[in-house]
Amino acid sequence: MASIRKRTWTTATGETRTAWTVDVVDASGNRQRRQFSTKREAERWRVEVEGQLQAGTFRPDASKVTVAVACDGYLEYAEGRMKRGERFTRHHLAVVRGHIQNHILHPEHGIGAVRLGQLTAGGVGDFRDRLRNSGVSVVTTRKVLATLSAVLEHAISRDVIAVNAARGVKVIGRRDEGARKVVPPTKEDMRKLIGAADPDMRVKLIVASATGLRAGEFHALRWRHRDLGAGEVTVETRVDAYGDEDVTKTAAGMRTVPLSDAVVAVLKAWRLRSPFSRDEDLVFPNRRGGYEGHDNMVKRRFRPLFDQAGVAPFNWHALRHFAVSCWIEAGLSPKTVQVFAGHSSLQVTMDRYGHIFKADDHRAAMNQIAKGMLGEAP
Repeated sequence: MASIRKRTWTTATGETRTAWTVDVVDASGNRQRRQFSTKREAERWRVEVEGQLQAGTFRPDASKVTVAVACDGYLEYAEGRMKRGERFTRHHLAVVRGHIQNHILHPEHGIGAVRLGQLTAGGVGDFRDRLRNSGVSVVTTRKVLATLSAVLEHAISRDVIAVNAARGVKVIGRRDEGARKVVPPTKEDMRKLIGAADPDMRVKLIVASATGLRAGEFHALRWRHRDLGAGEVTVETRVDAYGDEDVTKTAAGMRTVPLSDAVVAVLKAWRLRSPFSRDEDLVFPNRRGGYEGHDNMVKRRFRPLFDQAGVAPFNWHALRHFAVSCWIEAGLSPKTVQVFAGHSSLQVTMDRYGHIFKADDHRAAMNQIAKGMLGEAP
């Protein structure tokens, strides 16, 4: 229910003033009052509020809480989840905080001062356009809007707002922007790189390029995850840049990847000479048996190999691309590749690697189709 009344009062200087006040009471008894200088403005807001009351979307705090305050609440919630180990790592929290501080609350193109009750899909779209105009990439803009959407979802869960204005707002870039098609290293380059590595690094390169594990999964592997008798490795956990171990990012990340006989032999030999060979020990630890720092390993041991091998540099993640490309070349189905790679969906697999799914019989298939349509070729 919303009502309008005229209010007249006298200031301390004896001046008479008039305003129009709208009183709102929702079904739960929550009350809100706003004052306007003209009756037309008051009437416009009353109609808007009564529509929200009928739809059940009215929230009295929405006109008071700003996006900045909502972000603070979400960060507090996220930090609590991180401390409780509820699928929110320190690394994830740092990324989210960066999105909020560097973009959502940016003094020029941000929306921190906007009240939640006034935030619309159009307003989020304008924010998106300002991000793009300031030079933020398509991929980063999408991630920032995903963080904003999470902030608003949290506000909904606290009954501050009823609608997520960021939901459904798309970021569309040029056709050459966004995720690039994967170009994996060649087998010849991998042979040269493995040949230039010392014995310890050679084992790491072989395992990483054969299993397709992400860096965090690779460094969190323990001997209990390896069944050398069955010739497979089970991926259950990952470790982040802060040394915090957790389950894989998604349920699809928990998977079992088969190993070739050659890789099994390499791992058996590695375990025999490793001082950390118990089931609970890490397969690739540092000298003290703890997690090996990925950045340090890449800088000190991985990058120098390229000059020694005479190979154009690529990053560590390219070893994962190499593994997936080998699975595709071997004729594994897209669904099997998705499972082994730990992708959340088949669409992710095809978006990144679909162009690699080629076979020598494609032309034969096209010829067969043409034969059915046109008859024998002249």
